[in-house]
Formats: sequence, C-alpha cells, structure tokens
Amino acid sequence: MYRKLSLFPRANYARHECRSSSQRLLRHLNTAVVERLGFLNPNEHRLDDSSHISGDINPRPAFNGNEVSESVAVRTQSQSWGSNYSQGNFSSSSAWNSDYRNGWGSGNNNKIEETLEEFDSHCEQYFLKMALEKMESLENQGHFLDLPRLLRLAHLCGDEHPSLESNALREAKVSIQGKIRGLVYHSDPNHLKYYTDLVIEEFDAFCRQGNVKKAIHTMDTLASLSYVVDLDRLLRLAKLCGEVEASQEAKFVHGKISSLGLGLDASSYHVLIEMYSNCGLMNEASSVFEEIPERKSLETWCVMIRCLARNGLGEDAIDMFTRFKNQGNKPDGPLFRGVFYACGLLGDVDEGMLHFTSMYKDYGIVPTVEDYASVVEMFALPGLLDEALAFVERMPMEANADVWETLMNLSRVHGDLELGDRCAEVVEELDPTRLNQQSRDGYLPVKASDVEKAILKKRSGIHGLARIATNRSHEYRAGDTNLPENDELLKLLRNLRTHMLERGYVCQTKLSLHDVDEESKENALLAHSERIAFARALLNTAPRHQFTILKNLRVCIDCHNALKIMADIVGRTVIMRDAKRFHHLKDGGCSCRDYW
Repeated sequence: MYRKLSLFPRANYARHECRSSSQRLLRHLNTAVVERLGFLNPNEHRLDDSSHISGDINPRPAFNGNEVSESVAVRTQSQSWGSNYSQGNFSSSSAWNSDYRNGWGSGNNNKIEETLEEFDSHCEQYFLKMALEKMESLENQGHFLDLPRLLRLAHLCGDEHPSLESNALREAKVSIQGKIRGLVYHSDPNHLKYYTDLVIEEFDAFCRQGNVKKAIHTMDTLASLSYVVDLDRLLRLAKLCGEVEASQEAKFVHGKISSLGLGLDASSYHVLIEMYSNCGLMNEASSVFEEIPERKSLETWCVMIRCLARNGLGEDAIDMFTRFKNQGNKPDGPLFRGVFYACGLLGDVDEGMLHFTSMYKDYGIVPTVEDYASVVEMFALPGLLDEALAFVERMPMEANADVWETLMNLSRVHGDLELGDRCAEVVEELDPTRLNQQSRDGYLPVKASDVEKAILKKRSGIHGLARIATNRSHEYRAGDTNLPENDELLKLLRNLRTHMLERGYVCQTKLSLHDVDEESKENALLAHSERIAFARALLNTAPRHQFTILKNLRVCIDCHNALKIMADIVGRTVIMRDAKRFHHLKDGGCSCRDYW
C-alpha cells in the first residue's frame, strides 16, 4: 500500500516553488506559440487554489489574488496528439511536454531527475521498451510517475512496437492502466478533468481520422480515468467500424453500448445493424433486429432487407419481405428496390417481376425512374443483358442517364463490350459530363466513395493484405515463402488438396498466366494469399470456430472453389471478404451462388 508521500513525492517542493514554476510554464508557452498552435479557451477549468496540488502541476493558470494569469490553453487534440504523435515530432513546445518538463515529477534527487529526463527522451522518440525500463527503475528508487507521463505511456502503448512481443505489450497496457486508476482516486477533480478532456479530444481525433484501432485503445484509457464514453461517440465509432469492416472491434463497441443500459432509438439500432452487415456478421445483425422492442418501422425493415441482400443472402431477404407483409405492413418504393436487388442476386427475375407488378397493382405505388433502374439492375446482375435492354425499351418513360449507366457497367462486367459502348454513347448524349475518361475508354469506373473507403481502411489500423480476422490479425502475400511456418502451412494445404481431389476438385490452371508446366501452375495457385490465410486460421483457432478472411483484391475462381470445399472438409464456417463482396462459405456452398 503506497503512502500519499510516495505517490506524490513532489508535494513539499510544490509548496515553495509552485508560483515560480507556474511562471516558468507561462514563459515556456508564450503567446506566439499559443497562437500558432490554436489553443482553446483555458478559463473553463480554473483551479481556485493550486497550493494543494503536488508539484508545480497547475495545469491551467488561475487567478491568484490580484494577479491575473496569462491566457494559456491546451491545443486541440487534432493539432497536438493527432498530428505531433503521428508525425513523431512531439516537441517540447507542446502543452503536454511543457507540463512535465517544467517541474512535473522533478524531485531533489539528481539521479531521479536524470532518469526522468531519459524517460521523457524515450517517450519523445517512441522508444516504449526503454521508457518502460526507466519507469521500473524510477519505481525501484521509490519514485512513481505522475498522471501526464502515465497517459503519455498509455498513448504509446496504442502503437505497434516491434521491440515488444504482443504479450509484453498487453501486460504493459494493463499495468499502466492500473497505475492510472490508482492516481485517479487521489487526483484533484479539476486536474483530472483537464487531462480527461485531453484524452477525449484524442479519441475524437482518431474517429475523425478513421483510426479505429487507436480509438478503441483510447477508450480503455478513458475507462482508467473513470470516464464513460457517451452514446453519441460510441455510435460514431460503431459506424466507423462498419465502414472499415472491423468485425472484432464492432463487437467490442456493441458491448460498450449495451453496458450503458440506455434505451436505444430506431436510428441507433439501424447503426448497429448496418455495422454488423458491413462486417459480414449477419447473425449478429439479425439478433440486433430481433432485439428492437417496439413495433419496427418501415425504415427498419428496409435496412434489414437491404443488408441481407448486400451480403448475398437473397433468399433470407425475400423471406424477410414476406414476413413484413404477413404482419400487415405496407411497403414503399425503397423497400421494393431492396427486394429487386435480392432477386437479382438470386437470379430469380421471374419472382422479381411479380413483385414489380404487385408494386403498382396491389399497393398503388407508381414506379419512379429509380424503381425502373433497380429492375434493370435486377436483370443485368445475373447476366440477362438482352432482357434488361428490352425492359429499358419498354419503359413508359424515357430512360435517364442512371438507367443507361447501370446497364453500361453491368454489360462490361459480363463481357458484352459492344452493348456497354452503345450504352456509353447514350449516356454521353443525355449528360456529357456524366462519364469520366475511364468510362469513355471502356473501363469500369472507380467510384470516389470506393477510393475514400480504401483510404479509410488504411487509416483504421485494422486491415492490410489478405489476413485472418480473429483476436489477432496476420497478413499474407501470394507466393511469400519467408514465413517462419511456411512449410507447415504448405503441408496442410497439400493434404487438403488430396481430400479435395477425392470430392471432384479440378484445379483451373488456366488462371495462372505464367509460362510454366502444369504442376508449377498448381503450386502457384496453392500459394495464393487467401489459402495461406485459411491454413493459418485452421492452425491457430479453436475447432469449429468461425473466422474471417479479408482480401484486398477479388478472389479468383479457383480459390473460391477451393475454399468452399476446404471449409466443408474441416467443418468450419468461413466469411471471406474480397474487393467485391462478402462470401459466406458453409456446407460446401457460398452465399454468392458462385456469382461475384
């Protein structure tokens, strides 16, 4: 049990030096620096009396008698932690370093002061391992780190450090968070609120940047500070988890939302459903849908049907629509468009046309041009391009650029370049500014939203190349033979291939474009990144445990066929996310019905 004097060894020093050190802090953070860094208003957290705070730690200069302190505040988190930490230039001119360089934790012992300076230097250079060693050395000397230094260490623990093993890094996080909790109990409320606000700003900055991994880590730090993240911030993070397809983090955030014990409105449930849907976790999304207590709104049904269709579960989407109608609900246009998309994924355009007829006959909904575009997409998705073109020509209204562009893109997807070029000419006539140079040259255009999503995934700290998403991620590249477990993985894949051949698997070597013999082509396909990730997941996850494979490109036909059979052989349910869609592999089949 620590004595208060041990926790705060700077108390006696503070009584004599508080005013002078506060002046040093003000001189250090001069007005020019404040204006350059864009500080906030400091007056919202004034301390009425700084004499009882250990060390010269008055975090925000206060009014003292007739003295009026210079207006100094802390930078916004996006400017301080977000930029300086990420760029590695957390200079001594920042507010954080100013706090503990000008008297924080300094004692009368020269050896302790030297160790503290070395600790600060290691933190500035992101040398976490050496900083932890200095912290241990200080504790052996009876000196314990103060709150800002511990928070700085907690921040460093959120990054990856090659010099530390994962277990050691995890133990360091737990240890530091425990020390923070110990200091929180003895801290002044204003002092604690000041640093809690800093960490909250850091959390908001990570959310704005799309860095899910660090935002989750910052939530742990806030929990150590006895701060509960509010619902709005959690929902914002939940939406971000869905956008970057972070499945494990999504479950964590949902758990935090449930622990608040608050009643959620319909929009909050929609965020959770779409979060799980974007991560390919439709069982969890369905559970959230069923948990909605009150009568489900039309928008809720529409969200669920659309999510089922996006994940390739077309039959489930149609069943959900039937359930919706059986409960006496009346559908609208957006709901029907979700049904058309589901029918297109199934290739069941006959049922889709029955719903289209029912749309205006049974429910009196006059189809709009958006509805007609959805029907065209329904025909074109399974490759029925002639039927799609005939439907466009029979439309009672003139087809706009959206309809022709939909048919153009899907024609090129299915290899009908002539029809795609004809549609492109029509789009040019209707809207000359519609197509970019890629579309004019006959390529599928890259959407700006897809580019933004790819950038967001890189910032998230979650995704790389082909990887398995469990509690810990591993990245793989096709043909990489430098893995330490390379021989073990290839041996497992060869054994699986023997069983696959017994089930009728035929390797499609035509997909390997190298000018080599057939055996070399088979070995090249065997070393594709998604197969290596599959083998690693088998070796490192519990039996019958579901896992997710994330790939940055579209999966090839041979790997798709192979993974279906391999998942059935080992009795696993596998979720694979390629650049196009989710593939739910179970019982020898895939939710995409071999179309992607």
